Amino acid sequence: MPETYFNHLKCRECGRLYPKKAIHVCEFDFGPLEADYDYAQIKAAVSREKILARPKSMWRYREFLPVDGEPTVGLQVGFTPLVKAGRLAKALGVKELYVKNDTVNYPTLSFKDRVVSVALSRARELGFKIVACASTGNLANSVAANAASAGLESYVLIPADLEQSKVLNSLVYGTKVVGIHGPYDQVNRLCSEIAGKYGWGFVNVNLRPYYAEGSKTMGFEIMEQLGWDIPAHTVVCMASGSLLTKICKAYQEFTKTGLVADKPFTIHGAQASGCNPISLARKSGSDLIKPQPKPNTIAKSLAIGTPADGYYAVKVMEQTGGSAEDASDEEIIEGIKLLAENEGIFAETAGGVTVACAKKLIETGKIPRDERIVLCITGHGLKTAEAVAGHIGAPRCINPSLREFDGLLAAEASAAR
Repeated sequence: MPETYFNHLKCRECGRLYPKKAIHVCEFDFGPLEADYDYAQIKAAVSREKILARPKSMWRYREFLPVDGEPTVGLQVGFTPLVKAGRLAKALGVKELYVKNDTVNYPTLSFKDRVVSVALSRARELGFKIVACASTGNLANSVAANAASAGLESYVLIPADLEQSKVLNSLVYGTKVVGIHGPYDQVNRLCSEIAGKYGWGFVNVNLRPYYAEGSKTMGFEIMEQLGWDIPAHTVVCMASGSLLTKICKAYQEFTKTGLVADKPFTIHGAQASGCNPISLARKSGSDLIKPQPKPNTIAKSLAIGTPADGYYAVKVMEQTGGSAEDASDEEIIEGIKLLAENEGIFAETAGGVTVACAKKLIETGKIPRDERIVLCITGHGLKTAEAVAGHIGAPRCINPSLREFDGLLAAEASAAR
């Protein structure tokens, strides 16, 4: 990939340009930096045919990703299924519904493998030997796994009360897991201080401009898998808000470079009611994100009370005509069950948020029933199994006797009448 496609980092606020280093904040207005590209050169260099000829991973879109050379980490990440969800569509009363299923992303079963693949490929180019992150779970798992495969030393800092399954899914890779007594925002603040003192490559601090771009690949895949088309409505769960903004950027980049036709699209955001600073702002018609210092939700992966990209997520929803919703813990569990029982996809709590909020948006008419809808499901339910324990029944145990099995069937038939 020619270096000139990814030219510099650019401040989202003032547009000042910066060198392609491990920096993430503008020194003039403290605006976030993001990767910027030469789209004219990309348009001349890339085509649908070239993309289709490449291996089925997120790196088939490498011209749109911020690395100087060939990627070195996560070469098998991405290109997860886009499932036409007919049974779920019927349950929600809509005509055409798809599920972008990142519950089967390689290697750690969440969309975070996309962002980490880019961040660590870039970290290697910048010469980092130690990589790290602040995480609510999925990112910790992905940094641990991908760093192990790349031979990099890693540290992951997490809230001490994180789901045990996510803690184990980091420890197994040999990373150094550090639990912090406090919410995610305090973990993130500490990571900024550590990055400054020790000079490590924190994927979501000093490497954030590179890391965030990996999320675009979910949007690229959706368009390709829909036959090079942009869906009318996309529903995305929100923690920092970054995924929602980057899916929008993906749609815009494919339009700019002629890979898809220019057409209107709408992006909607989903949060948990116990931590909903972005959806609350959007529903109130404001772009002011009010911090929520004490999140209280089973959707721990979305529990970021001071979302770094909240303002920009609100702007994307506003500009595309999208709405925001949030879901209670009970609605999240029902959303998980609805997706599992209708499509055989077991999503973590964030996926339950997406389904539950999509259901509300459809019922209130904010998403029309006769237009194409895509739900972005970002992580596997095995990561948060304890959230549904006690809400999905239990095995019925019998002795190894046909008579007892007959009795079990008879009891079920009687109960169904």
